[in-house]
Amino acid sequence: MTPTILEKVSLQSYNSLALPAEAEYFCSVENHSDLLAALAFARSRDMPVTPLGGGSNIVLAGDILGLVILVNLKGVSSRLENGSAYITFGAGENWHDQVQHCLQQGWYGLENLSLIPGNMGAAAIQNIGAYGVELGDLFVSLTAMNRLSGELVEFDRAACEFGYRDSLFKNAARDRYIIVDICLGLSLEPQLNIQYPALQALVDQHLATGAEITPELVSTMVCQIRREKLPDPSITPNAGSFFKNPVISQAKALQLAQQYPQMPRYAQANGDSKVPAGWLIEQCGFKGLQRGPVAVHQDQALVLVNLGGASGAQVLALGEEVRTAVLEHFEIALEIEPRVYGA
Repeated sequence: MTPTILEKVSLQSYNSLALPAEAEYFCSVENHSDLLAALAFARSRDMPVTPLGGGSNIVLAGDILGLVILVNLKGVSSRLENGSAYITFGAGENWHDQVQHCLQQGWYGLENLSLIPGNMGAAAIQNIGAYGVELGDLFVSLTAMNRLSGELVEFDRAACEFGYRDSLFKNAARDRYIIVDICLGLSLEPQLNIQYPALQALVDQHLATGAEITPELVSTMVCQIRREKLPDPSITPNAGSFFKNPVISQAKALQLAQQYPQMPRYAQANGDSKVPAGWLIEQCGFKGLQRGPVAVHQDQALVLVNLGGASGAQVLALGEEVRTAVLEHFEIALEIEPRVYGA
């Protein structure tokens, strides 16, 4: 049965930046048959396909030609084996809701990734990470549908080529597949990861009171930190971190450390250093800066917000202004994290 194909649908409510844009054609798919039929519809008219998930990591720069497919594939299944829980999530399941579901079931490992917006499928494309944990650390496999053939293909961890906020699906396989489900391997025993400085500070406060540190408490603390640092997109439209934290060479890090002894940096396994993009942006004087209906958030310089009535072009213009300033000031090229769609 073919899903209902609609024409000229507003996408403003489907992106967390609340940017105005229109899909030439639009449908929501809830199972593999729906997805196959939607792809066949697009092929029959030789039109491009744009899959859409939670809309939390995109910038709509204009209307989208062709067919926009809302990937609403739901379902959660599990198997327990050798002290681990292997959970398969439909790509349309909400990330944070499933983190909480896993904690309730006694399946541990996702607690540091609490309150990250978006859906399960996009999480794998982005290799989301926070507070010392990345999705790739817990990843087992995913199933994706080839957009041209409709074939279902399974990818293991190595095949996904995960990197920092990166994967095969942002590079060589970009626009070739639509993820339909992902499988994660979680522990049946708590294995806390609390080394991240902001998280460790909260843990120390709780330990001083004699409280037991549990995965559930870690999740609560992560949510607290995120709410203090980042604006709620349901209140202040935003796409989360607008720039990746740049990784620079050891020589470059040492040079900057001499000029800016207070610059935070985090050593990588290969000797390079990761530098917080928010710190670089703040040093350039952009924190809280407003350009019409778009602004750099007053508490977190890594986030661009829509104050009301902004267009994608205005968001991207401010982003480019920030990039240019950081490049001129630090000779570091920031990379935009959300994907840009539209004319």
